[in-house]
Amino acid sequence: MHAIEKILARAAGVPSVGAGEIVNCDVDLAGINDLYLQTVRSFREMGGVRVHAPDKVVMFLDHYAPASTIAQAENQKQFREFCREQGIDLLMDVDQGVCHQVLADKGLVRPGQVVVVTDSHTTTHGAFGAFGTGVGATDLAIILVTGKLWFRVPEIVRIRLEGKPRPGVYAKDVILHVIGRLKADYAVYKAVEFAGPTLRQFGVSERMALCNMTTEMGAKTSYIQPDDVTMAFLASRGCPPADVPTTDPDFRYAAEHVFDVSAIGPQLAAPFSVDNVSDLAAHAGKPVDQAFLGTCTGGRVEDLAVAAAILQGKHIHPGTRMLVVPASKAVFLEAMERGYVQALVAAGATFVTPGCAACLGTHEGLLASGERCISSSNRNFPGRMGHAKAEIFLASPAAVAASALEGRIADPAKYLA
Repeated sequence: MHAIEKILARAAGVPSVGAGEIVNCDVDLAGINDLYLQTVRSFREMGGVRVHAPDKVVMFLDHYAPASTIAQAENQKQFREFCREQGIDLLMDVDQGVCHQVLADKGLVRPGQVVVVTDSHTTTHGAFGAFGTGVGATDLAIILVTGKLWFRVPEIVRIRLEGKPRPGVYAKDVILHVIGRLKADYAVYKAVEFAGPTLRQFGVSERMALCNMTTEMGAKTSYIQPDDVTMAFLASRGCPPADVPTTDPDFRYAAEHVFDVSAIGPQLAAPFSVDNVSDLAAHAGKPVDQAFLGTCTGGRVEDLAVAAAILQGKHIHPGTRMLVVPASKAVFLEAMERGYVQALVAAGATFVTPGCAACLGTHEGLLASGERCISSSNRNFPGRMGHAKAEIFLASPAAVAASALEGRIADPAKYLA
């Protein structure tokens, strides 16, 4: 069996599972964000009175952080009341940040867990050797009532990464290149495992970016086999040693792909699809109105660090605004301690409350008609960050910073030699 299959077998209380089987699993950690008040309503409609395991439920007020409309404020009020009523202590209020980063910061995700959140980018937690997946309100309400949820065991695809990234090339470039080659529908209801020697050169932040964007290939979940890098990160968050499942040597993957990252330059996903990927050079020089650095894909300490390195002692282009959204409160605090916040503010960047902000087109940095944005986020659909006639180009945090500096889409490599 694959490690993912072992995770599901353990959670289902059966000795083994295989691709295509339906299993009913105990959920180790369930999360609800503030887009999904319907989860609470569905819980009531199902006859729910008490949450099955309140200690395994996390509530996140991250997509509207802080609330910018009365409706959002009312939703968040009801979530807070539900947490008090049900004894859910893990309420991550508007000061905490994006759900996926908060779970990592607080050491709540560990190898071998089944993690289910009302957010499609829950695949992020494959970076820790967990089975992470997103669901809708009704499925999450079932977990609140029963503590369980059914899954179809996915086929598993392995993506092997070889070679050393060039200067100015990051995990975001690698995963954009992969998506561009395999396309957005390649991994629908499959699991995507990343392997290969290149992973040793990627820290946890970069691994989270890889796993996060498997959602843009349609993946049900993702996976990276935990190693000493993973375990050191978890130990720093107070996690006890875990029993880490491993893949049997005779396991046969549904498909395998090899990518030489040394051949990849900075990448860009152009409007209006994440798989509309080309070398950044193909779009270099196009003016940008907004540079957006943040989200669960590109708002970690390492991302702010590379942006600060590019912008230190300089100033962003007068015709471009730069928004920086730390992925979490912990990220914000560490970035301040290291001087990254000060460097970016001095360079003309505007900081926004840790959370999702304009990534999903709700508030704090929306785009107007005809505007162009280069973003470290994960989606560039029409209307994703505001007006349907705005353009979103997806790139690495380094490319976002370089483009803010020049006021046009720019290759970051020359600033990182």
